[in-house]
Amino acid sequence: MFKQLFSAFLILVAFSANAQHVLDSLLIDGHYRVYAYNPSVKVKPGASMVFVMHGSGGEPLGFARRGAKLESLSESENVLVVYPGGYKKYWNECRKASTAVANTQNLNEEAFFNALIDLFASKYKINKKQVFATGFSGGGHMAYKLALTMPGKIRAVSAIVANLPTDENMDCTAMNVPLPVMITNGTADQTNPYNGGEVTTPGVTLGKVRSTDQSFQYWAKLDGYSGEPVKSIMPDGDTSNNITVEKYTYQKKGKPEVTLLKVVNGKHEFVTDFDMFEESWKFFKRQIGK
Repeated sequence: MFKQLFSAFLILVAFSANAQHVLDSLLIDGHYRVYAYNPSVKVKPGASMVFVMHGSGGEPLGFARRGAKLESLSESENVLVVYPGGYKKYWNECRKASTAVANTQNLNEEAFFNALIDLFASKYKINKKQVFATGFSGGGHMAYKLALTMPGKIRAVSAIVANLPTDENMDCTAMNVPLPVMITNGTADQTNPYNGGEVTTPGVTLGKVRSTDQSFQYWAKLDGYSGEPVKSIMPDGDTSNNITVEKYTYQKKGKPEVTLLKVVNGKHEFVTDFDMFEESWKFFKRQIGK
């Protein structure tokens, strides 16, 4: 009964805040975990699903506006977008030093995401082999965790303004399964340092991360690549700023794609030069059928 009342309360609050998205919850190991989605979207059986994850201190309903461009493609490209929520606004990702309650209480994120996959497979008949994950900042770290610990359930990930933790700050046990990964990082990011170091976020300690190049090469080596990636320059979507985007890609038939979008002069924020989640979906689409 309490679960039903709790869910009804969340849905009521969600509808009052946003006319399209609803907020609901799942009971996972004694903790209510929330997620948002748009029930008005009509997808066909066999749809792909993309988890879009907020950063540290965020929440799914407020973050859903960031997925608007991606969601506008839902029906034409048969993709369902779901916004999971961290526990008390934070994720139990792979940073050992994190003082967030989700980490100190070791919340079972794998159980949460497995339950979400099963829920939407039942509800919408999604293709469980085409489940993808992308996230911003702390959500990007959660995307890394899914790639490291759930590669059999997640087809590919896209991490935005996030570097992998250093070895000393890593508390995930990697399954070491090759997986397509895209990283989008800004060279002027003072929160997630492009060249690695201490992550600075108010109210929580998160420890040190590797450099962007080290994070990129971790996945490249895991996926069987060596040598130099192919470099290109993305179209300048906003000529009013000083941002350019360099694209570095490892791609070979029979191997997962690994791509880095180097946002020159980019900070710890969403850029206006391109839509980060739409670009993630373009990357994910390239992995379908491989």
